[in-house]
Amino acid sequence: MKKFFTAAALATAITAAGTTGFAAANPFEDVAADHWAYDAVAQLAADGVIEGYGDGTYRGDQEITRYEMAQMVARAMAKSGVSAADKAMIDKLAAEFADELNALGVRVANLEKKVDNVKWTGELRYDYKRARKDGDANHKNKNFIRLRLDPTMTVNNHWIAGARIEIATDMDSAKNAGGENTSTSHVEAQRAYAQGTYGNTQITLGKFAHWTSIDGGMVYDDNLAGGRVVFGKDVKVSLLASRIDHVNRNGFLTTNGGGTASWQAIEIYSDNGKKFSWGASYNNLKNKDLFTNELRKDSLHIWEVGLGYRFDKNWKLSGAYAGSNADAVNRDRNRAWNVQIDYKGANKKKAGSFGIYAAYRHIGVGAVVVPTYDCININQKGVELGFTYTLAQNIQWKGAYFWGKNMGANDSSQKANTIWTRLACFF
Repeated sequence: MKKFFTAAALATAITAAGTTGFAAANPFEDVAADHWAYDAVAQLAADGVIEGYGDGTYRGDQEITRYEMAQMVARAMAKSGVSAADKAMIDKLAAEFADELNALGVRVANLEKKVDNVKWTGELRYDYKRARKDGDANHKNKNFIRLRLDPTMTVNNHWIAGARIEIATDMDSAKNAGGENTSTSHVEAQRAYAQGTYGNTQITLGKFAHWTSIDGGMVYDDNLAGGRVVFGKDVKVSLLASRIDHVNRNGFLTTNGGGTASWQAIEIYSDNGKKFSWGASYNNLKNKDLFTNELRKDSLHIWEVGLGYRFDKNWKLSGAYAGSNADAVNRDRNRAWNVQIDYKGANKKKAGSFGIYAAYRHIGVGAVVVPTYDCININQKGVELGFTYTLAQNIQWKGAYFWGKNMGANDSSQKANTIWTRLACFF
């Protein structure tokens, strides 16, 4: 049976919203006072979110249909600056009036696009790292807090634009920090990009995040400037042409003097979600001055392969190997590999969920650009154990312990160990 609401009753509810006698007013006909929608509308009215016909009136001499109520909900959906609690109420009302909202068609779609055109997500994280190696008395613990803001803007049905703004602070000095290896001022726009999707093809242009998919980011996991095209369904092909500059990051460019390099890469990998996964890639980096001095060549070539097998929903084994033409005198430093077994996995939306892993890593500086690992450093090899635990919805705790050896030119085979932990809040 089609339900009707009286505008007079709704007006009474809104008038009573600011009084202690509000509970006596029921804004709905034929809806019990203990129905969830009663409290939702009452609170939205008290917060000034429900706006009637849009001109500040409720036309008390007219009846309001579910369709007209859906229009009010649609206007509420289009409002900006609504609190998280009110937004949750609006979402529930939208579900209640889903049929009527769908009947409104393009008008509601336009309102939703208007309010959702820019979406903000982000992360606030605290990192602590304690690294030690035998015979080194000049060690220092590192404490950083970072705020990352990630806006995403809808351009049209195919294209979005995105960015990342990061503010980092060294907790020891209370100064802004430019990265793990520096204490320079750091408030920066790390990303600014456009991304288009056409069927199984994705195009990304600008400064954007990139990671080598076949190894979970062993060779690279950071931002770069350029263009990337990824196409395919079960088997994907990624083509990359970019420039990178990593003065304050771990990797070959920093370790051997820093600077900007051009980077071209092709990567082929499976992406079908099945038990068995695989991939291979070739990367060509050019920096005439740096690579000529270090390699007596004008470019660095890195090739890699990766395999993975998921035994069931809890257990997964993966591995990757990378080699290059770098530092031929010390073969340990021109190779990198990682073998890792994972048990379960933490879901940041689900409190109490967790994941643990054990890995053997060998990270030679010449075979990686900017590796994803937070605990082990470049030119180190050894065992790493780690975990992720969701303390509460959108709050995660991570930790890892590494013990092994260094592979640097001046500290080869020197024992090393690192403790690393992170507390992250997502929004």
